[in-house]
Amino acid sequence: MTFKYNNVYINDTSLVAGPYEKKGPLGNTFDKTYDDLYLGKKTWEQAEVKLIEDSVEILLNKINKKKKDIDIHISGDLLNQIVATNYASASIKIPLLGIYSACATSTESLIIGANMIEANQIKNCICSVSSHNNAAEKQFRYPVEYGGPKPKTATFTVTGGTSSYLSSNKKGIRIESGTVGTVSELGITDPNHMGAIMASSAGDTIHQHLTDMKRDPNYYDLIITGDLGLYGSKIMIDYVKTKYGTTIKNHKDAGLMIFDIDSQPVFAGGSGAACSTLVTYGHIFKLMKQKELKKVLLVATGSLLSPTMAFQKLGIPSISHAISLEVI
Repeated sequence: MTFKYNNVYINDTSLVAGPYEKKGPLGNTFDKTYDDLYLGKKTWEQAEVKLIEDSVEILLNKINKKKKDIDIHISGDLLNQIVATNYASASIKIPLLGIYSACATSTESLIIGANMIEANQIKNCICSVSSHNNAAEKQFRYPVEYGGPKPKTATFTVTGGTSSYLSSNKKGIRIESGTVGTVSELGITDPNHMGAIMASSAGDTIHQHLTDMKRDPNYYDLIITGDLGLYGSKIMIDYVKTKYGTTIKNHKDAGLMIFDIDSQPVFAGGSGAACSTLVTYGHIFKLMKQKELKKVLLVATGSLLSPTMAFQKLGIPSISHAISLEVI
């Protein structure tokens, strides 16, 4: 399903990143960075809470608003029961909608916020998302101390937190439309090959968006996926061509942009809920404001991985949501 918007804008954004992201090719596009993964906290989970808190605080300062001025906060993360979001919200004190679509949470939050603003249910909102490398590894794979080897298909979870301010005020980047994806599950059981897991849902959502809006891929200057990585990106391009007969030539993946996969120990590239927005809100929005890009389709991709179900050898489902962004 695709929603069309007439009067919704991302007025401003904030980006907080960790040490690996700081050392990557987009390190100078973030508002705040940290040199270690603890962020001054005792645990990685508490560090992820701080990522959200920092991003909201920075954003409020940018837009010169108080917490009481914000109608609703829409946020999610990768931890069980979205605990990073919940603990952060306890200190932020803005009415919360906590959401989860794994690494597609960012675009899910934008669709929800845009729908509510378009329907005049709210005047504004903040959409946030976070992910933390070690907290995610600890929860979804092995204890970090285990030091288990990984295959080359594995991706490296981004440490970061982002927030965006949405309103009907005609400023910044316009949200032109949004497509809610459907869950895809092709029987892939390898949790270290998330690119392959998410490629089909990304392809399906791109196809659905283009069909609903009666467009071809070249309508957009860029189609950017969230975090398919090196191998998932190739699979997605082949999948769309094979299943739908569509050739996509204007594609880039945020997971391949946020890190230098040749010099950093990130395997097949970046992943994580904050990956797509760290790249889009910083580097891509800069290009859009310079009019080097005018129309961008952001497709955040999420692997809906449950360790419990993975141990039962079930296929891992995925979902992708898309947002069409335009220069005013």
